[in-house]
Amino acid sequence: MQVLVRDNNVDQALRVLKKKMQREGIFREMRARRSYEKPSEKRNREAGEAVRRLRKLKRKQLQREGLVPSRKKR
Repeated sequence: MQVLVRDNNVDQALRVLKKKMQREGIFREMRARRSYEKPSEKRNREAGEAVRRLRKLKRKQLQREGLVPSRKKR
């Protein structure tokens, strides 16, 4: 992965690099490979992620229909 450093602005280049890594899922991959995950733990984690995705999708649909007020950002 490459990031251009313009005008010796290393801070901005680091921010861009972190954002690219986040989008690519590298941080999640590193966390997953840190230690072995048993197949049963993997199934449980994936099932939990699926439930969260479905809840989020349902909430967004209800917000679009105007049945649930949208969340306010702090």
